[in-house]
Amino acid sequence: MITSVSNAKIKNVMQLNQKAKARREQGLFVAEGRKMFLEAPESWVSQVFVSEAVSWDEELMSQAEKYPCEIVKDSVFRQMCDTKTPQGILTVLKLPSWSEEEVLAGKNPLVMVLEDLQDPGNAGTILRTGEGAGVSGVFLTKTCVDITNPKVIRSTMGSIYRMPFLYVEDVVSLEKKLKEKGIRSFAAHLKGENSYDQESYKGGTAFFIGNEGKGLTDQAAEAADCLIRIPMCGKVESLNAAMASGILMYEAARQRRE
Repeated sequence: MITSVSNAKIKNVMQLNQKAKARREQGLFVAEGRKMFLEAPESWVSQVFVSEAVSWDEELMSQAEKYPCEIVKDSVFRQMCDTKTPQGILTVLKLPSWSEEEVLAGKNPLVMVLEDLQDPGNAGTILRTGEGAGVSGVFLTKTCVDITNPKVIRSTMGSIYRMPFLYVEDVVSLEKKLKEKGIRSFAAHLKGENSYDQESYKGGTAFFIGNEGKGLTDQAAEAADCLIRIPMCGKVESLNAAMASGILMYEAARQRRE
């Protein structure tokens, strides 16, 4: 059993939790909790840490011991976790590598393109909602939040394992690729001429979603084939990025069921 925070493995997990640079350099990220462990693809799992209090759980341990597994003193385990109330199991995983083709898979891909999104909860929720709505994959600009940030991972509720994602230089750099694939792009924008539910998303579709505070850059908006808006009542100017994304994704899903 590991009993000290100064243990090299514990210190490394704490580094992975805290620093995107460490995650990039090692090609690893951390997922906390039972659900995240049980749903993890076997080929992604690098190491498992279990708290002393949970080590009596025979069913969980039978799964954890399939991998390199360490039992950790409860007080140490709490310190190595990003959450305030850890669930007693933490998984270190290999960073997946998705290709452009995987993100754009299928006859009529439905993709989200996120520009400069900063809120971890928004990014994670969009991945989770995207899986539910049947999205093919997600592109993120390099200025977006790190998708392996522990808060993003928690917000995905396991969808990080199944939703292809890829970082790109910027939205404009995607424009040619989308057109080559016959994908029509729609930018959620305050200046949108048509309401979002007046357009067809049955063919290949990409939705551009901008920064929480500033929205899309002018360059990204100009790269879109069509500007759309979500009608607002009252004095509300715009919606939370994850909420707006959810509305658009599920409208596309609704149309595709018809």
